[in-house]
Amino acid sequence: MSILIVVNNPRDWPLDVPGVTVVPARAYLTDPAWGNERFARVFNLCKTYRYQSLGYYVSLLAEARGHKPLPRVNTLEDLQSRNLVRHLTEGLDESIRKSLAHIKSDTFELSIYFGRNVASCHDQLSRQIFNLLQAPLLRADFERRDHHWRIRKVRLIAASDIPPEHQEFAIQATLDYFMGRRRRAPRRSMPRYDLAILHDPDNPEPASNARALRKFEKAAQALGMHVDFITRADFGRLSEFDALFIRDTTSVNHYTYRFSRRAAAEGLVVIDDPDAILKCNNKVFLAEILERHRIPTPKTLLVDRDNVDRIIPTLGLPCVLKQPDGSFSLGVVKVESEQELHAKVNGLLDKSELIVAQEYLPTEFDWRVGILDRQPLFVVKYFMVPGHWQIIKHADERHKYVEGATVALSVDEAPERVMKLALKAANLIGDGFYGVDIKQVGKRYYIIEINDNPSVDAGNEDGVLKDALYRDVMEVFLKRIEARRRGASR
Repeated sequence: MSILIVVNNPRDWPLDVPGVTVVPARAYLTDPAWGNERFARVFNLCKTYRYQSLGYYVSLLAEARGHKPLPRVNTLEDLQSRNLVRHLTEGLDESIRKSLAHIKSDTFELSIYFGRNVASCHDQLSRQIFNLLQAPLLRADFERRDHHWRIRKVRLIAASDIPPEHQEFAIQATLDYFMGRRRRAPRRSMPRYDLAILHDPDNPEPASNARALRKFEKAAQALGMHVDFITRADFGRLSEFDALFIRDTTSVNHYTYRFSRRAAAEGLVVIDDPDAILKCNNKVFLAEILERHRIPTPKTLLVDRDNVDRIIPTLGLPCVLKQPDGSFSLGVVKVESEQELHAKVNGLLDKSELIVAQEYLPTEFDWRVGILDRQPLFVVKYFMVPGHWQIIKHADERHKYVEGATVALSVDEAPERVMKLALKAANLIGDGFYGVDIKQVGKRYYIIEINDNPSVDAGNEDGVLKDALYRDVMEVFLKRIEARRRGASR
């Protein structure tokens, strides 16, 4: 992939960075050679980005050509609105407070060069703003009111706006940025595509264990894809990749959802996509869509503060209460008595206007069917923890837990009704990667949940397919990347 720095005048950019081409803005816009360039990353450092200016058109045409511009046109639009900038950066209050604690005046200007500032004490804040707004050169204005610092505005700057006393540092920051990308991705041969696997090394309940992550990497490499394992700190790197595979526990109010949204906006192949995260992580949505499509579930009641008295007559006791966005058996409780019911309902309704109540169906195990690209991938039985009613028992608040046994089966061994029901349910969400949980009571089957980002642990879900499971997942990524590239070339 070509790397281009686009400026009004090449004299505005004196640095020679290996592997990076400096292109005049007018040449990029009008020279057919650049228009015919198939794959490129474009760093737009023009003098102005106002509507219909040269800088504006560089980012606009870069997107039309299937290139990857920084900044994108939507970033140019976002930065025109002070309210939107404040919204985008509202989670930075603590970083701002720490970074500016020593500033004596009530205003401060922060220059950001590829995520860096001349004062190392501002590097963390600079990197966070860079990651959020995705523009190579930025200037942020802060003001202090009532003893609190806040962002007043953030604006894009051009290469020619770098003051003389900052030029040497800005050149080094640029060089470090490009050379750092090369150090992060040593390669024996040039792969066809780049895949990012998002994970959290500190998550006690990861979507894939370390051995499974290595197997995903090996399978991708065999298909000509280079893999980078990224963490939440790598938000600003997403545009480097062709695809994103999320292997951390997802949630809407979580960094995984922000990664998924940004990656989708950048045109990456994303599993799981933001729409799947939004839908699968809300049990209220799942209850409604399953009922609407007449898919069997345990008796279910959507509960608010006005209909709590309907729970026992409708579902009986014991019953199960579910926090809409709970995961890994958290936010799911079984209640045995009316007194316990009211206490638990009130606690859950303090967090959400609606919760889900379901009849309790005791079973020895739950079926889990892994669905990818509208095809069954694996089938397992998740057995309940001995002496407990769930497949996971959380021992305390320090994230310690116990899991029941996992037994993998071939797709052909599972009951036909389980497979048909799982596919029907997953297809309501999309064509991503889902884990459909099903309870079997006698000859009847009930959908419990549709999970995005299902667990794949070496030694569990891969018990039948072994390494073929990881290859099958990576082949879907390859197929989708190539289809997207063909569409872009057309």
